[in-house]
Amino acid sequence: MTALCSWLRLPSQLAAVVSHICRLNVFFLFVDMARGQQKIQSQQKNAKKQAEQKKKQGHDQKAAAKAALIYTCTVCRTQMPDPKTFKQHFESKHPKTPLPPELADVQA
Repeated sequence: MTALCSWLRLPSQLAAVVSHICRLNVFFLFVDMARGQQKIQSQQKNAKKQAEQKKKQGHDQKAAAKAALIYTCTVCRTQMPDPKTFKQHFESKHPKTPLPPELADVQA
């Protein structure tokens, strides 16, 4: 570094400042690299922790049951999981109402 400063004909005080700044830049470069590695490790650790927590939480039965209810009665808005149950419901709860066309060919 001193050779570079003498070649550029910089005063000795300025040369010392330039030398110090160059050392700081190299130091910050290594700190950023170490911090980047630490960040990656932290993200991996957090992802593993989140996966374990999700596995520990288990299966949500209410959400699964609600997703399975795909048929809705047009009269009372009751939800049912399959067309057979839907037809049985319609025949027992709404006997005077005509059967919807989607239930006409369903075997109860």
